[in-house]
Amino acid sequence: MQKILLKCIATAIALSFALSACGLIPEQKDETVGWSAGKLYAEAKDELDQGGYEKSIKYFEKLESRFPFGTFAQQAQMDIAYAHYRLKEQPEALAAADRFIKLHPNHPNVDYMYYLRGLVNFNEHSSIFDIFSHQDDTERDPKAMRDAFDSFKMLATKFPNSPYTPDAIARMKYLINAMVQHEVHVAEYYYRRGAYISAVNRAQAAVSDYPNSEATTKALYIMRDSYNALGQNQLRDDTDRIIKNSELGIDPRNAPKDEKSPWWKIW
Repeated sequence: MQKILLKCIATAIALSFALSACGLIPEQKDETVGWSAGKLYAEAKDELDQGGYEKSIKYFEKLESRFPFGTFAQQAQMDIAYAHYRLKEQPEALAAADRFIKLHPNHPNVDYMYYLRGLVNFNEHSSIFDIFSHQDDTERDPKAMRDAFDSFKMLATKFPNSPYTPDAIARMKYLINAMVQHEVHVAEYYYRRGAYISAVNRAQAAVSDYPNSEATTKALYIMRDSYNALGQNQLRDDTDRIIKNSELGIDPRNAPKDEKSPWWKIW
């Protein structure tokens, strides 16, 4: 009983010292207290330019909280999105860009936010869809590519004269080629494993969704060989004729003039 009592006293003393020690540690002061909106933005921008993205975000968030109205707050919102992008924080960057677009749809620099959304998804695509990697093609998710394309297309459609539009269109063309290659890779994967119906479906998707792309010729060959394996001789011969006409420069895959352009076509 005495041992238990002594142990409790020792614990109480230790706790008392711990609490008193906590009181000796001075509270960390917020150095930004009293700063004007201009100074707060200048310090945040300096951190951003020097690569201090995490600290810049904290400063920008303080700025927006203390001075929610005016040009400094709007610029801070844009810079927050960019800082998250540089930190490779995709969800945060997209959320910040979307928030700015929703709050300021008529802002003179809103075109940059559409462009940044595209870049965020484009770089995500680069990490999951590297054509030089040894990852199985069927494991690659093209969603980030499609999201990047949609953002770039929206920019090019809404702001054709934006300084960011030429680069956006160049990236869109790259993405089109990457997406059709993905479809063809998947079709080829199914063909190698004897899943001929699935191979035909994916190859048809490549041909119909991305007409006139170089990779669609390979998709036609996969379709022809899959029909042959399925014993669908008529469909095999029809596809073979399309391939031969294409090689002669007569490409029946072109949509008639009275039909709508492909979903991705803006040029």
